[in-house]
Amino acid sequence: QVQLVESGGGLVQAGGSLRLSCAASGRTFSSYAMGWFRQAPGKERQFVAAINWSGGNTDYADSVKGRFTISRINVKNMMYLQMNSLKPEDTAIYYCAARYGLGFPRPTEDEYRYWGQGTQVTVSS
Repeated sequence: QVQLVESGGGLVQAGGSLRLSCAASGRTFSSYAMGWFRQAPGKERQFVAAINWSGGNTDYADSVKGRFTISRINVKNMMYLQMNSLKPEDTAIYYCAARYGLGFPRPTEDEYRYWGQGTQVTVSS
């Protein structure tokens, strides 16, 4: 089992940058694929990015490709989402999620068993 805590959200102007962090508990963090999802007001939660256990394989939603970068440091039990060139439509609560196993998850919520509480990102125009 793993527990996840996000941090790093906040208010930023359009064009700015933020780095989200996800801290994981437990001693087997490297056994989990990890992902970021987001939920805007009145909308369903959507996939943002994913990274495999080693960090050698990543995937992104089309809407964030070229602007966001997912990464992880297994020895620190940490995952990150570097968000550049932010747009007002990136405004949402961002969640980190974990999926046990070495396979690469599909970009859907049901692939992930463990979730953090979320961190708010607000991008002003």
